[in-house]
Amino acid sequence: MKHLGTRKMETERLILRKFELTDVEDMYKNFASYDDVTRYITWATHKNIEETEKVVQAYVNEYERDNYYHWCIELKETHEVIGSIGAYRMFDDLKLFEVGYVLGKDFWNKGITTEAMKPLLKFFFDEVGVNRIEARHDTKNPGSGKVMVKSGMQFEGILRQSGKNNTGICDSAIYAILKEDYEKTNRKIFKA
Repeated sequence: MKHLGTRKMETERLILRKFELTDVEDMYKNFASYDDVTRYITWATHKNIEETEKVVQAYVNEYERDNYYHWCIELKETHEVIGSIGAYRMFDDLKLFEVGYVLGKDFWNKGITTEAMKPLLKFFFDEVGVNRIEARHDTKNPGSGKVMVKSGMQFEGILRQSGKNNTGICDSAIYAILKEDYEKTNRKIFKA
């Protein structure tokens, strides 16, 4: 694989880019401070904006590494940061990335996460040289699985009591797409 770091990408409605310290307020008010949003993810709801500031500073520091892939999701229309998406686990020897995302509740069910996922997967396959991209979700959060399917991933099964999030230990539904799947049948899905 050829690690290239977090590069700016755009879609019709979104800008995917590195977090900046100026994003703290948007992150806090749009998604990090809501229990409904963080229920099925692994980091806790932020109790105050200072907590969000520390987190964003940590993200900014990580951008020095060329194998750090974490984008904020910015709405072009308003320039608000409304979520994040990235590769959270990587296995270079397998050429495998696990991706994850979070989006503010006011922006759910609008196709935004799927729109953000497509250029990310295209970048990983075409430029970084990943062979397998997978994602998982708590089985009690089927909306996340819909994003995975719309992004070209295939459901592979359920791993019982294999995950942990803010609800506790949970069953994980696993989805994945291989480079060969992308090249054979899904390339049209990923056009940016």
